[in-house]
Amino acid sequence: MNAPAATEWVEFNRRVLIAHLARVRTVLLAHLSRMEDGAAPTIAEDFNSIPPRDTAASALEFLSTRFGLSPFERDVLLLAAGVELDADIAEACARAQEDPRRTVASFGLALAALPDAHWSALAADAPLRYWHLVDVESGRTLVSSALRIDERILHFLTGVPCSDARLAGIARLHTPGDMLPPSQERAAQRLVNVWRRAEGLPPSVHLTGDDASGARDTAAHACAELGMQLLELRLDDVPTAAAERVSLARLISRECWLRPAAVLLESGEARAHERAFLAELTCPVLILGPVQPDIDRASLRLAIDRPHPAEQRALWHAALPSAAAEIDGEVAQVASHYRLSCAQIRDAAAAVAADLEDGAAPAGALWRACRERTRGGLEALALRIEPRAGWNDLILPAPHLETLRDIARQVRHRNIVYETWGFAAGSARGLGLSALFAGESGTGKTLAAEVLAGELGLDLYLIDLSAVVSKYIGETEKNLKRVFDAAEASGAVLLFDEADALFGKRSNVKDSHDRYANIELAYLLQRMESYRGLAILTSNMKALLDPAFLRRIRFVVTFPFPDVSSRADIWRGVFPPTLPRDGIDIERLARLTVAGGNIRNIALNAAFYAADEGAPLAMRHLLRATRAEYAKLEKPLSETETGGWQ
Repeated sequence: MNAPAATEWVEFNRRVLIAHLARVRTVLLAHLSRMEDGAAPTIAEDFNSIPPRDTAASALEFLSTRFGLSPFERDVLLLAAGVELDADIAEACARAQEDPRRTVASFGLALAALPDAHWSALAADAPLRYWHLVDVESGRTLVSSALRIDERILHFLTGVPCSDARLAGIARLHTPGDMLPPSQERAAQRLVNVWRRAEGLPPSVHLTGDDASGARDTAAHACAELGMQLLELRLDDVPTAAAERVSLARLISRECWLRPAAVLLESGEARAHERAFLAELTCPVLILGPVQPDIDRASLRLAIDRPHPAEQRALWHAALPSAAAEIDGEVAQVASHYRLSCAQIRDAAAAVAADLEDGAAPAGALWRACRERTRGGLEALALRIEPRAGWNDLILPAPHLETLRDIARQVRHRNIVYETWGFAAGSARGLGLSALFAGESGTGKTLAAEVLAGELGLDLYLIDLSAVVSKYIGETEKNLKRVFDAAEASGAVLLFDEADALFGKRSNVKDSHDRYANIELAYLLQRMESYRGLAILTSNMKALLDPAFLRRIRFVVTFPFPDVSSRADIWRGVFPPTLPRDGIDIERLARLTVAGGNIRNIALNAAFYAADEGAPLAMRHLLRATRAEYAKLEKPLSETETGGWQ
């Protein structure tokens, strides 16, 4: 009834309200006449003739029925409304109270003037005060206190659409998108069927799964079919003070009945005051979150997960009908790499359409839009590395390069193998794609991860172990869950650098800390097995890794220390083409027994020495930089390595 009503109903409701106000005005004037001269007033019109019932109930009839108002309570509400809407009623109230400035209704006046009066009408648990239909002026006796109609109720009576100002910033209307995948449509229909069959207050609904935005849309679509709206409320916004909490619960329940609407509550840890708030609600309730607070009411559990790849493909084509042919070849790949919600696909599709209008390549626009919309969950947990390196930057033996290309192939075609060919049908275990890159520092492990991410068009995140590993029992497991949950949605490549610090051999259980450390490692192994993205672990000490963990790694690549020929190739590729050089001898540089990472450090530092001199890069600059790098490594620099560099 909060939405713009049909013109016919508005006129019908206006006539009903006018007739009832006229009846109350007549009764009030009769009371004044008895007070002043004992005579009853002359009634010029038959104000008791209420218009015949239309297809929809009037607002007054709805309030009386929904909140169980007695005839006297209904007339008290009308008296308070009449003060606002009818100048004659306001004047009559002032005359009755013998104060021209007191143009308000009082409970004493209502008891004296209105028929079927009863004292309990203003009891704290009676409908008028329980549902905040009228407010009682403070500072006076109950009989002499002014009665003011609640602003939201006054607007409702007159058929004016509005919201309760006290709920601003707390409760928000959710408007669903126009797209809903079939799996979520089925969930919405199940909710509709359950609530339609319910007698009295419908059962609460607990929405779980990994698609929060999809759960909101599912609930909103179900409510729309039932002729309701959906109000959202975070349980974190519920006040802890009992009186404020109870008042808010009643206002929310009242708003739901007035609109009508259901309330969607986002739950967190289900603290005691939040559970008490839920127990106070007397409206249709949906709970969104991993923890369902205890409610003394029948409940239904619905799992709302992100659309599966086939549904995602259909959503992409529906969102980009004009570009379906251009993106068709990439949509299947995108759907296999990313687990996007319907809302994310809508948002990304708008960005893709804008990029295509600007002449962008369809594939690049599609992948970029997906990456940008799935970064939020991991940004606070890991460092994103922008992939810049390519296959030509990797100086490795041919078998090692082929293994890396095998990793890229498996990531690229996992949707065909897992979904189309059915390998994922039996179990999610063992479907995770993980790789261990072992070798000394600087041998190219991180560079190889960057090359893979760039080849696949995926984000690369370096996991900060200091932010994951915690000395407090159970915290490491929670942090790992956050990392993997966020990564599942983003399709990102995870890089656990120096992973032996986190994945070392499981200790013998000597105390509770050892026992919990083993539990954390077991949890990690489980998530690695079920994670469908690519997780890359780097380690300088492969021997420290737990054999049980190594058995679960799909690929193990050992990065060898570069020989002279490989070092020469690395030196050739480390200098940018635009770098001015003078007499650089690659063969002599290759004598240095350092890894690729150290070679880059030497080249970069030498370039700064040359820039400071304002001269081209020369061997003397490289010698100076080499000495500094060897000193950092606490490694002696022999004459054999640098002889003849001047």
